[in-house]
Amino acid sequence: VQLQASGGGLVQAGGSLRLSCVASRSIVNFRALSWYRQAPGKERELIAGISAGGNTHYEDPVKGRFTISRDSAKNTVYLQMNSLKPEDTAVYYCRGDRGWIIWGRGTQVTVSS
Repeated sequence: VQLQASGGGLVQAGGSLRLSCVASRSIVNFRALSWYRQAPGKERELIAGISAGGNTHYEDPVKGRFTISRDSAKNTVYLQMNSLKPEDTAVYYCRGDRGWIIWGRGTQVTVSS
């Protein structure tokens, strides 16, 4: 199973982006799907996750601004990012838990001030 993230780009502060992560197979069998990010010089960090049951979790830096969702028919998990800040600049990765961990290739998000 492979994950492919897309949707990154350059946006001004206050703007929005929607990231997509498409799985090569059905996401129904995933225990959880998550989005992580890694800023330059920093460790990769969890920002949002969604369980098989649809429960969502957000880390404080993105709470109230980002929304994670999934479309099982499209084998896709999304990250809607609103009110973007320069500190959101990072490479964003999707991660799937199928009993083993699968990482997608990252997509760059750059927020200009």
